[in-house]
Amino acid sequence: MATAVIGVGSIGKTVAQLLVSGGEPVVLASRDQSQATALAKDLGGSASATSVGDAIAQADAVVFAVWFDTMKELITEHAVLLAGKVVIDPSNPISLDGGTVSRTLPDGQSAGEVIASLLPAGAHFAKSFGTLTAGQLAEGAHRVPQPAALFYATDDDQAAATTERLITTAGFAPVKAGGVTASLRIEVFGDLHTMGGLDGKLVTAEEANAAITA
Repeated sequence: MATAVIGVGSIGKTVAQLLVSGGEPVVLASRDQSQATALAKDLGGSASATSVGDAIAQADAVVFAVWFDTMKELITEHAVLLAGKVVIDPSNPISLDGGTVSRTLPDGQSAGEVIASLLPAGAHFAKSFGTLTAGQLAEGAHRVPQPAALFYATDDDQAAATTERLITTAGFAPVKAGGVTASLRIEVFGDLHTMGGLDGKLVTAEEANAAITA
C-alpha cells in the first residue's frame, strides 16, 4: 500500500518530495491530472499518478494537501472510499485578501474538528503537515544534529502510528499536540504554528513538548 497525496501545490509537492526521498510509495492526484503526472515523472522512484478516486483506493493513508473548502468537497465526493483509511489534514482555514491572511472559521473552531466530523465511520483522522510553510518543510527536513519537530493531533491510535511514521520518513520528529481538539493550536495563528506562537521558528522535539505544556 502507498500514501496518496491529493493536491500538488506547494505543500503537496513538498510533502510528496520528502516522502519519496524517504522511500515511501506515493500516489499523486490532482483535479488537473496532468500536473500530478508531471510531478510524478519529476520525482521518479516510487512516485506515480492517477485520478483522485483511484489514488485513495490504492492508498492506506491519504494526505489532502488542498485548501480547506476543497478538502470538504473531496471528502463528501469520496466518502465511501475513505472508510478504513488514515486521513491526514494539513489544511488551514484561511483566506488571502490583498496579502492579508485571515481565518475563515469562527473563533475557537478548527478546520481539523470540521474535517473529522465529515469523515465516514471507520476512517482514521489526524491533523498534520500544516504547521510549517512549504519552504520550511523543504529546508527543515533532516536537520542535524536534532531534527525539527512536526506537530500532529489525533484521538486515533492507528492514525497516530501512521502519521508518526510519515513525519519521520519526511525527516522530522513527530510531536503529538493532543487530540483533535488540539487542532486549533497547530493551525495558522495557533500557539504551535509557525505563523502564530512559534513566530517563524523551527523547534526541536524538546522545545515542542515544552511549548505544548507552557
